[in-house]
Amino acid sequence: MGPAPVSAPPAPPAPPAPPAPPAPPAEPLVPPAASGAPVRRRPRGRTTLIITAAALLGISGGAAVGYGVQAERAPTPLAALSQPGLGYPAKPAAADQTPAPLPAAQDRQVRTDGDLRKLLVDRPKGAKKLTGKLGIEDGWEPIGQYAEGFYEDPHYMFESLAGLGLRRVASAAWQQGQYRETVVHLIQFRSSDVLGASDHFADQMFYMPDKEGAGNPGDPIEGSREGRYFLYKVERKAGYLPAYHARALAVRGDIALDINIHDTVPISKKDIRTLAERQLERL
Repeated sequence: MGPAPVSAPPAPPAPPAPPAPPAPPAEPLVPPAASGAPVRRRPRGRTTLIITAAALLGISGGAAVGYGVQAERAPTPLAALSQPGLGYPAKPAAADQTPAPLPAAQDRQVRTDGDLRKLLVDRPKGAKKLTGKLGIEDGWEPIGQYAEGFYEDPHYMFESLAGLGLRRVASAAWQQGQYRETVVHLIQFRSSDVLGASDHFADQMFYMPDKEGAGNPGDPIEGSREGRYFLYKVERKAGYLPAYHARALAVRGDIALDINIHDTVPISKKDIRTLAERQLERL
């Protein structure tokens, strides 16, 4: 047998890697104030001033250009002030073709500008006329007397009525039986840019559905677009008879209608409704 094979000698170990160079020390963060060097600050509002100046310059330039363009245009002629096609007929209508003037009986303004007391509804037969409720006997009620009927704040009501252009108040009152009392007010306002009658009516209608008023929406009055009548809840106090109250509110032109019935027994809807309808028929 031949001699055994001889193995190669082991490789020498690799030399160690050279150490990495040390990192340079980080520079400390020094605030500008601490560095001692002067720092120039940016002036405040410079950007705003630039934008404002640019906007003004743009507006001025646009206006100048627009004026120049308009000035170069030829003037536009105006429409003729006299248009023959829109005038009245050259000849008046014949006598037989002229409409008759409106009769005074059909002219509501003639009736309402006259004696307003004549438009008050008539008292029922057997009813006793009450003058103490009005303060005077001729049917004209002073504004202060009418405002005092609003016990919570009569001064405010007086100022409100004066601001709405109150002209006059015609009233009638009567008593039926031992305790039933009825008062009818016709409140007329002056003709102006303020719709006094409609505004006063709306003010009264505003609180009627609440507890300060009747506490219910009421029922419509026939012959009136917005008029309504109400029955209040009975009021009971120890030592007193029960108090029943019914009220009707409506408006017709420059006149507001306000009717109140008080009694110690229940008041039917028919009583207040028919009275309001009769009064509206006279307006």
